[in-house]
Amino acid sequence: MPIASLDTPIGPLSVEERDGEIIRVGWSWEGADSTSVLNKALAQLRAYFAGTLKQFDLPLQVQGSDFQRAVCDAMLAIPFGDTRTYGEIAKELGAPPQPVGNACGANPIPVIIPCHRVLAANSLGGFSGMGGVETKVALLRHEKAAGLLI
Repeated sequence: MPIASLDTPIGPLSVEERDGEIIRVGWSWEGADSTSVLNKALAQLRAYFAGTLKQFDLPLQVQGSDFQRAVCDAMLAIPFGDTRTYGEIAKELGAPPQPVGNACGANPIPVIIPCHRVLAANSLGGFSGMGGVETKVALLRHEKAAGLLI
């Protein structure tokens, strides 16, 4: 499957495509393939980190359970600069917060699907990407989100 990579303020990111849809963003430098979808994804990530893009417009395919896809849809609905809690998403989906947290941690397309915008009720919560919570803080600062916490 085609993979393209770029350097970002939070480290190298790789974007993987299958059948014209983004299926994964990884925290590494993995490839330099060129397809229209990968080129668009890299351009949008550059614009996001430059501060000129607030909403990604890419074809995404979340590989996972129906619940995982529902949590990813809920994360995609969080606007740039806003946050929600695991509990708020859990209530919306009619599920306990812990599975929501697990689904956030298993997000296959981080940054583009903004799992960093999901917080614990009284803290930042976790972050499964490279750099852990420090990367989550960097992304929230970039978006000027959660000002009371960071």
